[in-house]
Amino acid sequence: MIRPTTSLSQAQFSQAGLGRKRRGNTVVIISLVFLALVAVLAVVSPFLQDAATKQSILDSLLPMGFDGHPLGTDELGRDILLLTLAGTGSAVAGPLAIAAGSMILAIIFGTLAGYLGGFTDTVIGRIVDILLSLPVMLVAIVVAGIFGAGYWVTVGMLIVLFAPSDIRIVRAGVIEQAPRPYVEAGQMLALSPARIMYVHIVPNVWPLIVTNFMLNLGIALVTLSSLSFLGIGVAPGTPDWGRQIADGRTLMLDNPSMLLLPALLIIAVTMAVNLLGDHLGERLRAKGIQ
Repeated sequence: MIRPTTSLSQAQFSQAGLGRKRRGNTVVIISLVFLALVAVLAVVSPFLQDAATKQSILDSLLPMGFDGHPLGTDELGRDILLLTLAGTGSAVAGPLAIAAGSMILAIIFGTLAGYLGGFTDTVIGRIVDILLSLPVMLVAIVVAGIFGAGYWVTVGMLIVLFAPSDIRIVRAGVIEQAPRPYVEAGQMLALSPARIMYVHIVPNVWPLIVTNFMLNLGIALVTLSSLSFLGIGVAPGTPDWGRQIADGRTLMLDNPSMLLLPALLIIAVTMAVNLLGDHLGERLRAKGIQ
């Protein structure tokens, strides 16, 4: 009497697991398609700048669907849909540069600290501790206020401020890999430390790098959009999701799409990036690359 029940429970459990896996794969595919569309929009967004920033006071605050404006217009008569599409470039390019730049710094210095240890690890560790103690948003606001930082200066500053946590993560992965037999074999073959570190160890820390890169991409998108919302980095009148949210606060009652559309896009892109990053990390670990 017990065995059939046990078998049935195991079968149900297996079916439930397969169902969850299929739903997970569907979510990943949707995220990938969505991010591909966002990437295409980011590439073509410069060609939409002129049409998106064209002002017409006579068309000010038109409602959704009126006179060829699917989402209406803002107080300057700019088409909200075009403005949002044109803002994809600045909203995505900066976070991508931040995530990539901080990860490159992490690979260089995190690998040095983890493999060489000693004095090198101490120096890099103290610099990382100092940078980690700095509040990212506050530092960005202060530096921008003092030097009048533009968009790419702000991006460069965030690369430096994002790098310390990445350095620690890569360092931990390298320390875990350093005692492995393949590292000892490379040392016995008198391979240079640089070759051992960046040709042999780094590829085996790739799951950590990919997952953290995707996580940073989502965080950088939110951070840069927040700074744009505060008027830092992006010049006034430039199509950008964060700037559009700031401008749309006063239009919430007249046309909420001015604020809601870019806000929803920021949330959707961040979620899609995190889901895809988790999936890629799991796939790489499943293949034994760690």
